Amino acid sequence: MAAYRIAVVAGDGIGREVMPEGLRVVEAAARKFGITIEFTHFDWAHCDYYLAHGKMMPDDWFAQLKPFDAIFFGAVGWPDKVPDHISLWGSLLRFRREFDQYVNLRPVRLMPGVPCPLANRKVGDIDFYVVRENTEGEYSSVGGRMFEGTERETVLQESIFTRKGVDRILKYAFELAASRPKKHLTSATKSNGIAISMPFWDECVEALALSYPDVVWDKYHIDILTARFVLSPERFDVVVASNLFGDILSDLGPACAGTIGIAPSANLNPERDFPSLFEPVHGSAPDINGRNIANPVAMIWSGAMMLDFLGHRDAHDAILRAVETVLVEGPRTPDMGGKASTTDMGRAIAGTI
Repeated sequence: MAAYRIAVVAGDGIGREVMPEGLRVVEAAARKFGITIEFTHFDWAHCDYYLAHGKMMPDDWFAQLKPFDAIFFGAVGWPDKVPDHISLWGSLLRFRREFDQYVNLRPVRLMPGVPCPLANRKVGDIDFYVVRENTEGEYSSVGGRMFEGTERETVLQESIFTRKGVDRILKYAFELAASRPKKHLTSATKSNGIAISMPFWDECVEALALSYPDVVWDKYHIDILTARFVLSPERFDVVVASNLFGDILSDLGPACAGTIGIAPSANLNPERDFPSLFEPVHGSAPDINGRNIANPVAMIWSGAMMLDFLGHRDAHDAILRAVETVLVEGPRTPDMGGKASTTDMGRAIAGTI
């Protein structure tokens, strides 16, 4: 079998500390399951690069990364050095849009050894996916400002919903729901208040549902849906949402399951025309940078999702079992009440595999 080519971009802050542990565990799983992987490291898409070059990435970044099977990404952002809208729009959002990574996939799962902030929840009660549209919707660059600094100042920002964009994210979500035991899809909407784009979204859901008769589906307005995440998360299986709503839900979900600090994510181009990107949710965390105390589980779990996307579910499952074992038995980093370093926890998970 030919080797998978993985681009490694550690980025900013604790991304540089958790990345070695993500690589350590992915390599351990690859050895166990006979998977050949070639890693290539890129030292850009971070704020120090911007300070040196006036941009987050070199001009030929697209050509450099396009041949890879996947991008393993640490974190981006250091607001004291570079404003977030510059660092994010100059790197991660360019990956998502120009590589057409239109699916943002985030698992929400209550893990062993992680205290749940919701009362009377146990392992197995919370286990669902949030599928977020990742390239259009509310997060567009269409709009502008007029008469800045005057009493006539006007700000306009447009949401962009295309038939192609909505249908393909819904299709991915329905397919995912059809592959799971519950076969249940929930759509996030707000058609009682956003009177043009959200009724369009609802119509697309209803039309596509006809092609999936085995999938039970429902829809919730976003305000009550956030409440239901807290009050009854066990009812959800696959939740699909627009860019803004999905952004909110995909942070709320892991928080309901105990900690956003161990949450992974995938930015997928399902057709594999371009590389997909796998990253932890937690960000660069400058406040703990350099202390080697960041929890590496989100990076490691993102690596498991990468192997699953590449066709190795067995390796994904082995990593998740090892993570669960270490979360229960230790060693654990300070965020989970332990005293272990980032390196200690990464080594323990790799050793458990």
